[in-house]
Amino acid sequence: MPQSARIKLTSTNLTKLDDVCTEIMGIGEKTGVKIKGPTPLPVKKLHIATRKSPCGSGTETYEKWEMRMHRRIIDINADDKAIRQLMRLKIPDDVYIELSLT
Repeated sequence: MPQSARIKLTSTNLTKLDDVCTEIMGIGEKTGVKIKGPTPLPVKKLHIATRKSPCGSGTETYEKWEMRMHRRIIDINADDKAIRQLMRLKIPDDVYIELSLT
């Protein structure tokens, strides 16, 4: 009996995120289950501005840093075989995956 599974992927590295998405799509094509996605979500941006000078005196110059969080959603009508293959998938350290069954 197929279940619907939603996979949420989050990473700061876009190339590794796309690689994991293509591997999941490949698993879906091999097992023959219905797949929707990967749907890109808006990019979250974390902005941080710090002073260059460690002490309080001197010029007021700032360094600006930005971290981007890329997100994707994949919906799969998964059976037991597809879910087992998803659990065996090797995922890089900087890619976070969340799998929810409904």
